[in-house]
Amino acid sequence: MGELSNRTASFTDSVIRRMTRIANQYGAINLSQGFPDFEPPVAITNRLAKVAAEGPHQYALTWGAKNFRDAVAKKYQHFSGLTVDAESEIVVTCGSTEAMMATMMSITNPGDKVVIFSPFYENYGADTILAGAEPIYVPLNPPEFDFDRACLEDAFRQGAKAIIVCNPSNPCGKVFTYDELSFIAELAKKYDAYVVTDEVYEHIVYKPNKHIYMQALPGMRDRTIVCNSLSKTYSITGWRLGYVIANPKIIDRVKKVHDFLTVGAAAPLMEAATVGLSFEDAYYEELAAHYAHMKEVFIGGLRDLDLSFHEPQGAYYVLMDVSEFGVTDDTKFCEWLARYVGVAAVPGSSFFREDVNHFIRLHFAKQDETLYEAIKRLGTLREKVAGAKDVDWR
Repeated sequence: MGELSNRTASFTDSVIRRMTRIANQYGAINLSQGFPDFEPPVAITNRLAKVAAEGPHQYALTWGAKNFRDAVAKKYQHFSGLTVDAESEIVVTCGSTEAMMATMMSITNPGDKVVIFSPFYENYGADTILAGAEPIYVPLNPPEFDFDRACLEDAFRQGAKAIIVCNPSNPCGKVFTYDELSFIAELAKKYDAYVVTDEVYEHIVYKPNKHIYMQALPGMRDRTIVCNSLSKTYSITGWRLGYVIANPKIIDRVKKVHDFLTVGAAAPLMEAATVGLSFEDAYYEELAAHYAHMKEVFIGGLRDLDLSFHEPQGAYYVLMDVSEFGVTDDTKFCEWLARYVGVAAVPGSSFFREDVNHFIRLHFAKQDETLYEAIKRLGTLREKVAGAKDVDWR
């Protein structure tokens, strides 16, 4: 038999999804994979019930149903202040995962270089490699998760074709400031590079932090490619509805790549979700308040337990520092945590390019009772660590 792909030889399965399987195996509370345990807005699910009976059930336009794209354009204009042509500047994808993959395949050639901040969502490195490009990792430095500006410019000097900016950031919860984004924008213009933004947590930001749209910065309208999805904003992670917003030249290419990757997003789900894209501002205000409440419940519990963590500025993840337990293998520690403490987390090493083994990522997109139970279980952590024998994570 012939040799398999060298490009994917170093790939593992998704550590995040693996931890969900481990959570299920041991009956642990799943604070690993980032999906909520509460229902989507009733207006969306009610519309889905009608669509199930009435349709559409056949292919929509490859790059997305017109009413859905119109709704995306209207919502984006409302929040960013930018006018978007739904016909020539939007492609609807199967989640933001495909949005990012289609984008990378549209803008890079084999051998091109792409800057990725570390820690990073695990797909970014894989997407870059699958596109034949080479990632250049630039550290975000705890506790503020800021970046060294000279280090970032050095990455651009190496010939970067693009930079990926996740804002707010998964896994560290960083919200980039206007000054930081402006610096990145100036480098992109100076070195003629694209900025690819992942903005799936745009509406989950904690005061006084604010989400700033890179595409709205001076000179960035045409060189910014926005990847986003409805998953987090409307609690429909399983619907896999995402989109790309970019200038017509880029979108024309993304349309073609998307066509051969997935043909198109699910027509009935687009029809139902269009309702959500038309929600009034009150919905987004309530969403932010809801997540702020969940954050306070969870990190308040961690604080009461005197566990070490980095408080997020946005998104719904917490990086907890497990150094006090002598962890040297965070993957095995997370497996032990799920089995013996009953809480599933993601090993931080899966997000860092650097040799980091003392963080685990937990998420708090859960109902209050789920979070209180998770805190109760984490309250037994020190006792169970003290009683553990022959552990393989030290």
